[in-house]
Amino acid sequence: MRHILAVFLLLTLTACSLFTPLPDGTEQTVQLPAAELYRQAKAELDDGNYSSAIKLYETLQSRYPYGRYAQQSMLEMAYAYYRTDEPDPAIATANRFIKQFPNNPHVDYAYYVKGLANFKGEMSVLATIGGQDPTERDPQGPKDAFNAFNELVTRFPGSKYTPDTRIRMRYLVNTLAKHELHIARYYLRRGAHIAAVNRAQGILSQYPNSSSTHEALAVMVQGYDAMGMTELRDDARRVLANNSAAAVSSDSDLSKPSWWQFWK
Repeated sequence: MRHILAVFLLLTLTACSLFTPLPDGTEQTVQLPAAELYRQAKAELDDGNYSSAIKLYETLQSRYPYGRYAQQSMLEMAYAYYRTDEPDPAIATANRFIKQFPNNPHVDYAYYVKGLANFKGEMSVLATIGGQDPTERDPQGPKDAFNAFNELVTRFPGSKYTPDTRIRMRYLVNTLAKHELHIARYYLRRGAHIAAVNRAQGILSQYPNSSSTHEALAVMVQGYDAMGMTELRDDARRVLANNSAAAVSSDSDLSKPSWWQFWK
C-alpha cells in the first residue's frame, strides 16, 4: 500500500512539473523544444502582441540559453521592448547581445535598435511635458542615440540599416548643435561673453554642417563686439555674410508632427 501511494505521489508531482502557464493563461509542457517556443514568440511579435512575445522570448532564453534561437530571440526581444515604449530594457537587451555575440552577422541590428530606443525614450519624455523643444532638454538622450548610430555606420558601413541611420544622425546633429546654441545665447544674455563665444566656436568645430552655424556666428559677432574685440568681430561678421545665403535650416521639415511617425 505504501509503495502504491509513493508511486502515485511521484506521478502526480511529475505531471505537475511538466506544465507551465503561457501568457494567455493556457498551459504548455516544459519539454517544448526551442524551435517551437521560438515559433510561438515570433508569431506573437508579428501580430503586434509584444508583451506576450517578450514573455515567450524570456522563457526560451532561460531554458535554452545557447544556440541560434537564443541569439535571435534576444535581438527580437530588444525590438519588442522598443515597440512597447520601454527604452531601458530595449537598450539593455541590445547591449547584452552586442557583448555576448559581437561576431553575430546581425549585430548591426542590435546597434540600430539601441539607437532607436535611445531616441524614442527622449521623445516619450517630451510627449509627457507638452511638446517641449528637444534642444532645450538634457542632450544625453540624443548623444547616446548618436553614439549608437555612429558605431553602426563606422563598424558596418555596408549595413542595410546605414542609409536610414545617417538620416537620423543628421537630425541628432542638428538637435545637439541647437542645444549648444541655447547655452551660448544664455551666456550672452548674462553678459558672459567669453563663455558665449566659446560655445559658439564649439558649434562650428563639432557640428560644422548643422543648421545652427549661421546663428552661432551671429553670437560670436555679438560677443566679440561686447568685449571690444573689433578685429575678431569683423572676421566673424565676414564669415557670417558669406554664409548668409546658405543659412537655411536643414531640419525645418523634421519639426512637423507628421515627421515623428518616421521614428516609430
